[in-house]
Amino acid sequence: MKVLTALGAMLLSAALYSQDTLKTVTLDDVTVYSTRANDKTPTTYSTIRKDELSQRNLGQDLPILLNFTPSMVTTSDAGAGIGYTGLRIRGSDATRINVTINGIPLNDSESHGVFWVNMPDFTSSLNSIQIQRGVGTSSNGAAAFGATVNLQTNNVSVEPFFETNNTAGSYNTWKNNIIFNTGLLANDFNFEARLSRISSDGYIDRSAADLKSYYLSGGRFGAKTMIKAVLFGGQEITQQAWYGTPEARLTGDPTEIQNLIDFGGEYGTQEQLDNLRNSDRRFNYYLYDNEVDDYRQDHYQLHIGHTFSDNLNYTGALHYTRGRGYFEQFRGGDDLADYGLPGVVVGTDTVRTSDIIRRRWLDNHFYGLTSSLNYSGERTAITLGGAINRYVGDHFGEIIWAQFAGNVNIRDRYYDGDATKDDFNIFLKGNYQVNPKLNLFGDLQLRTMSYETVGLDSDRSPYNIDTDFTFFNPKFGATYSLNSTTSIYASYAVGNREPVRSDFIDANPGTEPKHETLNNIEVGIRSQRSKFSYEANYYYMDYKNQLVLTGAVNDVGAPIRVNVPESFRMGVELVGAYKLTGNLVWSANLTLSQNRIDSFDEVVFGASFSEITHTDADISFSPNVIGGSDLSYSPVNGLTLQLLTKYVGQQFLDNTSNENRAIDAYLTNDFRLAYSFQTKAIKNINITLLVNNVLNEEYSSNGYTWGYYYGADQLYQQNNYYPQAGTNFLLGLGLRF
Repeated sequence: MKVLTALGAMLLSAALYSQDTLKTVTLDDVTVYSTRANDKTPTTYSTIRKDELSQRNLGQDLPILLNFTPSMVTTSDAGAGIGYTGLRIRGSDATRINVTINGIPLNDSESHGVFWVNMPDFTSSLNSIQIQRGVGTSSNGAAAFGATVNLQTNNVSVEPFFETNNTAGSYNTWKNNIIFNTGLLANDFNFEARLSRISSDGYIDRSAADLKSYYLSGGRFGAKTMIKAVLFGGQEITQQAWYGTPEARLTGDPTEIQNLIDFGGEYGTQEQLDNLRNSDRRFNYYLYDNEVDDYRQDHYQLHIGHTFSDNLNYTGALHYTRGRGYFEQFRGGDDLADYGLPGVVVGTDTVRTSDIIRRRWLDNHFYGLTSSLNYSGERTAITLGGAINRYVGDHFGEIIWAQFAGNVNIRDRYYDGDATKDDFNIFLKGNYQVNPKLNLFGDLQLRTMSYETVGLDSDRSPYNIDTDFTFFNPKFGATYSLNSTTSIYASYAVGNREPVRSDFIDANPGTEPKHETLNNIEVGIRSQRSKFSYEANYYYMDYKNQLVLTGAVNDVGAPIRVNVPESFRMGVELVGAYKLTGNLVWSANLTLSQNRIDSFDEVVFGASFSEITHTDADISFSPNVIGGSDLSYSPVNGLTLQLLTKYVGQQFLDNTSNENRAIDAYLTNDFRLAYSFQTKAIKNINITLLVNNVLNEEYSSNGYTWGYYYGADQLYQQNNYYPQAGTNFLLGLGLRF
């Protein structure tokens, strides 16, 4: 009886846009209520629950676990899903995807990127993930230009438990964690803690990762008020595999390898030449033992939720994120002048070049407040929400060793710059149930930000940026119920987004990147029946001044982008599941799309200068076909066999639609076997075997291209790719007490 009473006290009564059905959400759920979609929201989304996440959670990063969701393409620098990984949705990378944790922005304020390597094993502390494709509903942080990924950490557990999960696998991969939860105590308190470590040598040579993380949460869950603290963080040390593998090394063509040596300009020592000539598709350009990325990030969240009445509740959060770290590089024969250092007199000679080891640092703080007031009436539901955030960050570099340095202090920062970004948004969104079948949706957001940064860039060129933006992002739509199982929806949404730091710094002299505008139309149908379910939707995403990837990268592997006046993404997404028999279920998704730029100016430098205009060109890294399949068979209770299939169509490395600058289409198959049972002493025992790429497909999931003219009119073009692992396995054992 005590447990039932405590559980009842945890529940907030909130009508979710229905006249005759009252649903309740826990106070934990209220933390993401204001930023999530539901079955009455006229947008396209998928929700992945904890049990689905747990199925593949054997240590790989979160993007890899989401690989089989609609319109998703994932990649791994190290090739095996641990270390630096990334995702794209509808062709949009992480800088275009709004990511929040419990409603708090995760995207880096300057780059808009999300670095999942800083959050190893975070999946073990997640209750659910919602992915909204397109502009979606208003959220905190930078606007969504491809999708929104909304993460919710674990809800309160009524029962206490202790859990440990352990994995061993290919490439010396290990994962170990322990999780402890007190359950709901008699005074309505609950506490949870997790410690994790993941390590892997990686598939690519010298791409090892050593990842540590923690998660702590605790709070009081009263009848009307919840106060909950969430603390989590990670420390990653990852050998760099950013360079990729040159196409010539993948094909093994001796002529192309020699061209790479003659024109690539990056193989000046015998050690580098031997590495290139004797390697295979696991090639890594970096030979220095400590060529690593070393970064720590800690997150602190304090949430409060209060119920004023059955119809009205409030949730707010204070947050602070602290990040600091560096990547270390060996540089052979660099000019001392590039570091502001004078020549060094050695005997009668003046040495002006030196081997150097340098570290390039990020040191930043991000803090703020999020808030929402939620009203749910008989026919109306309204949310008034918003956030105010500040980012303060430093970028600087230091030399930690030099072959020749003279009497100068090489530890002095050879470049240094600071940045401040203030971000404010407020939104009002709501649903109105016109009648039992028709629901109307509206969402209005005002967002302002100011950004200031000044200093010397890594090449010691000065910059001074002081800019601000004000955006209005309206969204409207409707949902209509055809019957008790099927509904249709349509929406129109506008998103505006500011350029990122590198867009300003990498811009051509005398030019400044423009902000982007997206007009998004979504039309779809959803149906849920006892034996099958399906969704089908059409989307049209019309961009003004979209910042598109050129295919080139800067000296730290970050992509370079330019504005194009007119571009669009248009497609159809099909999602379905069918229970073939009582123990055999097939689910699948398919995206068919066109992703086009009206006009793109390709600029190639060198002895000759050329500007080539391409019309009706494909947007880079945007496959026209993406498909996923999950065939699941459960012959006996507790045993599950799964065949997971993924197809990704051809992707172009730049915006020229040049077949010689492309990632080939690929098809992969993974096999999963899971068996769970219990004993008197152990509540649950999970044994999982995951065999990735069972057919040993040789493929690459990411890449970049660059080129220049030499001689009068001869073009040298180099493609670099990120090969993924062949057949490999992960074997996991989970125990819950």
